[in-house]
Amino acid sequence: MTDSTPRWHYRFENYCRAFLLLREALEQDRALTQLEKEGVIQRFEYTVELAWKTLKDYLESENVVLEQITPRTVIRRAFEAGIIKRGEAWQKALDARNRMSHTYDLAAFERVIGDIRLSYMEAFGELYEFMLARQARMS
Repeated sequence: MTDSTPRWHYRFENYCRAFLLLREALEQDRALTQLEKEGVIQRFEYTVELAWKTLKDYLESENVVLEQITPRTVIRRAFEAGIIKRGEAWQKALDARNRMSHTYDLAAFERVIGDIRLSYMEAFGELYEFMLARQARMS
């Protein structure tokens, strides 16, 4: 990539790695050990972090004015712009990420891992596909 490459491209590369590592961790055909569950939560946390930052960089490259640069504002604006389709899932993922970064509750880990599998991975995958398509258009 050259210096004229938009910042979101670089951020998206990191998001891709995070998303794919999270997906890999969840593809196990067996019950996860406690250590693996903790690893899934950690991967989830940095996937959410990279997702909203990728969205922020992309929105800015599209000249979308962000009144505040917070994860919640960025997610809301990305939803309004049609970049993401599951606004509620994204807000819940953000809430879960915030809870998990401040607590060590094994029952909460189980609930969040279930939510990741049932809802958040699909939302993350849609962002992945959207950004891949945008990246391909620019190549």
